[in-house]
Amino acid sequence: MNALVILTIILFSLMTLIGGKKGVRSFIALFINFLVLLITVLIMTDSNASPVVLTVIACALISAVTLFFINESNAKTKTAFVSTIITTVLLLLFIQFVTDRVMVQGFGDEEVEGLTIYSFYLGIDFLQVATSVVIMSTIGAVTDEAISISSPMFEIHRHHPTISMKALFQAGMRIGKDLLGTSANTLFFAFFGGYLALLVRYKDLSYTFGQIINSKVFSAQMITIFCAGIGVALIIPVTAAITSYVLVKKSPAHKSSKS
Repeated sequence: MNALVILTIILFSLMTLIGGKKGVRSFIALFINFLVLLITVLIMTDSNASPVVLTVIACALISAVTLFFINESNAKTKTAFVSTIITTVLLLLFIQFVTDRVMVQGFGDEEVEGLTIYSFYLGIDFLQVATSVVIMSTIGAVTDEAISISSPMFEIHRHHPTISMKALFQAGMRIGKDLLGTSANTLFFAFFGGYLALLVRYKDLSYTFGQIINSKVFSAQMITIFCAGIGVALIIPVTAAITSYVLVKKSPAHKSSKS
């Protein structure tokens, strides 16, 4: 039996055993999101398509599947979804500015060696592709952070329905601060671990420290890590503000206290 099939069975069994119905939905969501990414990439190869627009649409679909399909439609998931979209758009504008200035799009010297037999005239704007890569690498962490902040804030408001918007916002910020360190480290080690072989190759080629940090591949990955970290940090106040507004302003307790 193929190793991928065995690992898939093990993953499905554990997610079902531990997560129950939500675990099954989470497993299905993985494949739905993979299908969304695959279709996005296939459409992106069309020279008439806009990679950035496709990425925003794909991110919205991925967030919707992750939040609404797994956790169902409720106040928590709706505020988390809105927060994710707002943060993604803000991050997109920032990432486009950064990628335009640092010029790390395209293939690096380490990647070109095995591709010399192919044509590099693909008719695709690699600046937009670089922006799309960073956004795609960030959306999972941003969505996870949004629901991780929105859900506890919902519980706080449910147990304390008369809590003020300021107090609820501050509670959300405290929750976000606890998540920020672990989320940033997760992003860093996920990307860094994926390119560990590249660092070994740098050593074999006797690259100096300056050559490493100035190589296109390494710089592109570090920029992706930093931009993802910025997205994880930005989603905290955005989610806390939107969730506190929705829960307090729209709550019956708040309306009755004003009347």
